[in-house]
Amino acid sequence: MSPPTTPTPGVRERVSREEWDQRVALAAAYRLVALYRWDDLVFTHLSARVPGPDHHFLINPYGMLFDEITASSLVKVDRDGHKVMDSPYEVNPAGFVIHSAIHGAREDARCVLHVHSLNGIAVSAQPKGVLPISQQSIFVLSSLGYHDYEGVALRDDEKPRLVRDLGDKRFLMLRNHGLFTVAESIPDAVVQLYVFEATCAIQVRAQQAGGELITVDPRIVATAQAQVQAVTRGLGGALAWPGLLRRLERVDPSYKD
Repeated sequence: MSPPTTPTPGVRERVSREEWDQRVALAAAYRLVALYRWDDLVFTHLSARVPGPDHHFLINPYGMLFDEITASSLVKVDRDGHKVMDSPYEVNPAGFVIHSAIHGAREDARCVLHVHSLNGIAVSAQPKGVLPISQQSIFVLSSLGYHDYEGVALRDDEKPRLVRDLGDKRFLMLRNHGLFTVAESIPDAVVQLYVFEATCAIQVRAQQAGGELITVDPRIVATAQAQVQAVTRGLGGALAWPGLLRRLERVDPSYKD
């Protein structure tokens, strides 16, 4: 199925203001992932919970590239993966398994981002995973879990292990697979993903240089959360998000459609 050339009609008029705002923010996240080249054609997924009591969430229409996604094209599904609003697109079944597991287990996980970035996969294949060799890495290491690869995530029986390995953390490295972040807001989740991918890119470049690597003192890593609160007033989303939206406006504002 070729992507629609115009936004799905009537969506804005059929949803609450809160849901529409969430749709616009998630569409912006998809465009940013494409802009920074963290996407993998159509084969990964970002999701956000719809505000309200129904436990619905928004996810990408399977088959659209991330730089095509708009607020009205996002698919709304329930916790069982059933569409609750008409859409010509289906949902990636692996995407549903991963996202429904975390949305069902973590009330604070209002946004879940999963990417197959090249640097992230490269580091996920290393036995020691993320190394404490950069300022970016200390923020990841202060809240990082690992999940061993079990093949394409299509089985419901993997859900408890995903939930267990994430625990109460904000970053999850999926071994041989990619990166995963959760947050209470879309802006915070996007900034976390930026830091996670930057951490991996720095590590891969440092290793390619071939020399000895200087590691950060574990006592500094232990203070990372306090440093985040002091420097970015939380996870940094509120500070960086307006500028990221301005960047999208300059590139292509159609994500808001």
